[in-house]
Amino acid sequence: MSAYLHQIRFSTSHPGDIRDVSDEVQATIDESGIAEGIVCVSALGSTMAITTIEYEPGLVRDLQTALERLAPSDIPYAHDARWHDGNGHSHIRASLLGPSVSLPVVEGRLATGTWQQIIAVEMDVRPRDRTILVRVVGS
Repeated sequence: MSAYLHQIRFSTSHPGDIRDVSDEVQATIDESGIAEGIVCVSALGSTMAITTIEYEPGLVRDLQTALERLAPSDIPYAHDARWHDGNGHSHIRASLLGPSVSLPVVEGRLATGTWQQIIAVEMDVRPRDRTILVRVVGS
């Protein structure tokens, strides 16, 4: 059993910024030399989420619209009342999607469907410097 850890670092440009990190995750798997196992992709920070989606402009907009319906940005949040930073909805949205995904590695390849990509979703109200941890475990 082997394990390999890599960090993906990038800056987001705006609230709702969505980035496809699938190629970077596959590159990490390639670097690891692990052919069979699992990869865990995890965001550091409570206002960023990691999930999978078909990464195409219409569906990206649909996800952003759905998140606005689920946790509207224009209603009061207790978090905002305490900290006055206006990102209570950001924390809720990130919690709904979750901070990580774990997927199989099969024959050295990330095992995803044809139209399935791994995305990082910025939920905060301002651009941020972000770090994603990619852990590959297997043989």
